Amino acid sequence: MEDHEGRSGSAEGSPLGRESAARRPVTLADVAREARVGESTVSRVLRSHGSFSERTRAQVEAAVARLGYVPNRIAGTLASTGSRLIGIVIPSLSNIVFPDLLRGATGALDAEGFQSVIAVTDYDEEREEALVASLLSWRPAGLLVTGLEHTPGAVRRLTASGVRVAELLDVDGPGLDIVVGYSNRSAGETSARYLIGRGYRRIAYLGHDLTRDRRAGKRYAGFRAALAEAGRPLHDEERIATPSSVEAGRDGLAALLARSPDCDAVYFSNDDMALGGYFHCLSRGLTVPDRLALFGYNGLDVGRLTPQPLTTIRTPRVEAGATAARLLCNDAPATVVDLGFELITGATA
Repeated sequence: MEDHEGRSGSAEGSPLGRESAARRPVTLADVAREARVGESTVSRVLRSHGSFSERTRAQVEAAVARLGYVPNRIAGTLASTGSRLIGIVIPSLSNIVFPDLLRGATGALDAEGFQSVIAVTDYDEEREEALVASLLSWRPAGLLVTGLEHTPGAVRRLTASGVRVAELLDVDGPGLDIVVGYSNRSAGETSARYLIGRGYRRIAYLGHDLTRDRRAGKRYAGFRAALAEAGRPLHDEERIATPSSVEAGRDGLAALLARSPDCDAVYFSNDDMALGGYFHCLSRGLTVPDRLALFGYNGLDVGRLTPQPLTTIRTPRVEAGATAARLLCNDAPATVVDLGFELITGATA
């Protein structure tokens, strides 16, 4: 992600306060100056209506991309009244992590008199860029987005819009404005040190696509680094191409143990995968943790209700959503809030 200094401020007349000069939204006039054409020409190109040359279209589209300009879908009277809309962009609805995040955020927004519009990226950064552009075109009062990594185009739009932004569930890297979350890398390190401290020596990793889930990638990097620091290189690993799920965890552990039956502990990218691994152990008569230790991430309620509560890291997802929403609604200055995490010893490691 490009390194941008976080700044506070929002459009004048917005319920989130007066914008700072540094966060002035990019306007149609800015695009016209950049493209060296008139504002009416820019308008025709953006609406694909009226006459203009292909060269002019290319000039305007290049200027739009460079500046991160987003057309205003609510120009006129409605825009001047001040939006009470907050956009929320999340990667998934199939993982309980994000409904928990939404529960915290929407509860806080309701209390502050704001309404939310939710968009789901399916862990696709290009899709996130398109959804950010779409939400910004309605001139929301603010945006809540997941993670710190975005495409350069999404970063340009977010910084050029003048709209306040809160990034959630990570603090490992530079933020655009408000950042609320916890260190994924530190969670990975803590998990590795716990397993090493419990005497496990042949530790493997089981996870999903780390190129799409950047936060899982940071945990994996922290986990491997802590193992290496202790002189315990990762024994083996299995990556599942499909999205994270209980089924993927079950099938992934079967494949991992078929290849490396001497593993004595497995670190999973999240609790869904770890629960699938637990079910595999039950079906094959593998005793947990005597034969194989299992370690998850997220601290889901279902993991605490299994016959042997899951050893995992609990993350404050509801609190993260609520905290970020309150900061955004109250026009807080740019800040980083590290909520930390909790190691749950459980009974599987």
